[in-house]
Amino acid sequence: MKKVLTGCVVVFVIVEVLNFIIHSIILVDAYRATAGVWRPSEMMMHKMWVLYVSNLVVAFFISFIFSKGYEGKGIMEGVRYGFYIGVMLSMGMAWGTYVMISVPWHLSIQWFIYGVIEYTLSGIALAMIYRKKSKSSVA
Repeated sequence: MKKVLTGCVVVFVIVEVLNFIIHSIILVDAYRATAGVWRPSEMMMHKMWVLYVSNLVVAFFISFIFSKGYEGKGIMEGVRYGFYIGVMLSMGMAWGTYVMISVPWHLSIQWFIYGVIEYTLSGIALAMIYRKKSKSSVA
């Protein structure tokens, strides 16, 4: 359970840092161009706790599910796992939001791509957390 919780914290930090970079720096102009579809900033700030709690729960389950299927196959196992999770989570978020809110298609494509990158990096981190220690490092 220690590795699951460690993985949860690491995935949460990776996702939050990358979310800041993606949404507050890279996509800021796209959000300004579509300002009419978003809640006012003040209102969003009061509701951000919901996003943090949601991301923490997702981080826990990403780590927990990885722990159940971990096969010790190295970094590529983390890449595959993170990619699969990224596609699964990002497709629904990006394209579901595109269908429901009047945002440009290219923005939803960026959400999808950046989401897959976020979770692929998270999968790599999990593979590093779960990797087996060599006998020389145990001594």
